[in-house]
Amino acid sequence: MLDRNLIGHALGKRSLTVEEGAVRAYAQAIGETDATCLDASAARDAGHRELRVPPTFLSCLEGRLFQTRALLELARIDLKRLLHAEQSYEYHAQAYAGDVLSYEPKIVDVYDKKGGALEFLVKQTRVTNQDGAHIADLRTALVQRQLAQV
Repeated sequence: MLDRNLIGHALGKRSLTVEEGAVRAYAQAIGETDATCLDASAARDAGHRELRVPPTFLSCLEGRLFQTRALLELARIDLKRLLHAEQSYEYHAQAYAGDVLSYEPKIVDVYDKKGGALEFLVKQTRVTNQDGAHIADLRTALVQRQLAQV
């Protein structure tokens, strides 16, 4: 059973600089066609200060800072019973190549469904930039399914 005392547990604050090459590579990998994510000159011509960070790249950057395995170990989630239940984003400001983004993940909910057959852990991460601007909130729900008793 997942421990409800984990609700409110902060996982720390870590920061990284968003590299232009990584933004471009990610944009190409997902098939992004918007030049403001691929070409710095095009981004500046469009009124942006640098390459725009594609929205879902924020999760990839979080993965560089916080290992999922550490969260699973903290919550004592069995990898063999783990499912990814949900991913959502709430955007507040644009992130750019060259920004220093800070990530502050926290466990915000633990609950079960189907009489405890499915246990959910919800993590929310606040992302801010070097100026303290609130860039986004990333929300992830993991589910641990109970194994059938034989």
